[in-house]
Amino acid sequence: MDFYKKIQKRVYIIAEMSANHAGSIDRAREIVHAAREAGADCVKLQTYTPDTMTIDCNKEFFRIEDGTWKGENLYDLYRKAYTPWEWHAELKEEAHKAGIDFFSTAFDRSSVDFLEEIGVELYKIASFELVDIPLIEYAASKNKPLILSTGMATLAEIEDAVCAARRKGNDQIVLLRCASAYPAVADGMNLRTMVNMRDVFRVPVGLSDHSMGSAAAVAAVALGACVIEKHLCAGRDIKTPDSSFSMEPEEFKRMVDDIRQAEKALGEVWYGQTDQEESGLIFRRSVFCVRDIKKGETLTEENVRVIRPGYGLAPGLYHEILGQKALRDIQKGTPLRMDMCGCTD
Repeated sequence: MDFYKKIQKRVYIIAEMSANHAGSIDRAREIVHAAREAGADCVKLQTYTPDTMTIDCNKEFFRIEDGTWKGENLYDLYRKAYTPWEWHAELKEEAHKAGIDFFSTAFDRSSVDFLEEIGVELYKIASFELVDIPLIEYAASKNKPLILSTGMATLAEIEDAVCAARRKGNDQIVLLRCASAYPAVADGMNLRTMVNMRDVFRVPVGLSDHSMGSAAAVAAVALGACVIEKHLCAGRDIKTPDSSFSMEPEEFKRMVDDIRQAEKALGEVWYGQTDQEESGLIFRRSVFCVRDIKKGETLTEENVRVIRPGYGLAPGLYHEILGQKALRDIQKGTPLRMDMCGCTD
């Protein structure tokens, strides 16, 4: 997988499985194939365990007070949501059989080491880990493309993360704009930040999208996103920690189709008519005779006008031919040509 070449050719669309397998490897396989059928370029996992994320403690610091996971204890939430590591190699193989790429988000050094063992060719660092500079340095040291999600991050924090990767000689960086809310709402997306990140850090950019629907993803593509990441589930009726803000397969496919249409519409810098427009040139304006004109009669604003269609002289010549004499009889409705008129003494 030459990730950097792929994102230069077209928008790279990632289907994030996260917790949507609901503890079933069969459902995880189903999501892999649903991602392929929906047109995703890649399926992504998250590689952690409850113990690599936090500690088993019920003090108030470890309880979630608001939002989608209100009332959850962090350790218990990650125990529900994590993907067993013994599934990873099998799901990687399943993805390759299906014809799509596979990678994962690493959350600590042990997950990087594990993903190295199974031959993952690309790493993601989640928004909440963007401030974990030792983790970014370690992942970057593997000299593989590194996607950094930037939810909540200040400009200085993003700069620290990018510099950490570059210190390790790794400039294969993609920054994803992200609103770290679940679900995110449109007025918190601030997609223009994505454009600014591209300009400031001179790296490809994209969107990790937790909003409902595909509007934000399509808008991001229009603004120059090279990568779109979106959560995919088999169905929101299968309740998981992530299902409420995930797309069902049919929705994901519509998003992919919308993105591909947006790419086509963006096209390239092009002036002049396209092949499709060429037949429409005849509907431009040109100079026509609008009354019967006798030979020797003067051309005036009353007997010649600039009208549609475009078979006559270019409108830019209109004032030049006014005052000239007709060199022959000209019937009303005739497109004017230069050989029909001239200056006579």
